Amino acid sequence: AKAGNYELAVYNLLGQKVATLMSGNMNAGSYEVTFDASSASGGLSSGIYIYRLQGEGVNFTKKMMLMK
Repeated sequence: AKAGNYELAVYNLLGQKVATLMSGNMNAGSYEVTFDASSASGGLSSGIYIYRLQGEGVNFTKKMMLMK
């Protein structure tokens, strides 16, 4: 929860980046990001994807299921 450079990205199970949801210098605070899978890399199919947040002292990876 401090200002700095952050990136939130979505990857497929092969480790390929399919979308960057946000990237850049962010102030401290709370943010909300909307993920539109139909516009990411020509449209993503249903399945399991990984999202990753990297930044100032933050580095975590979580799994998500996309259902159309």
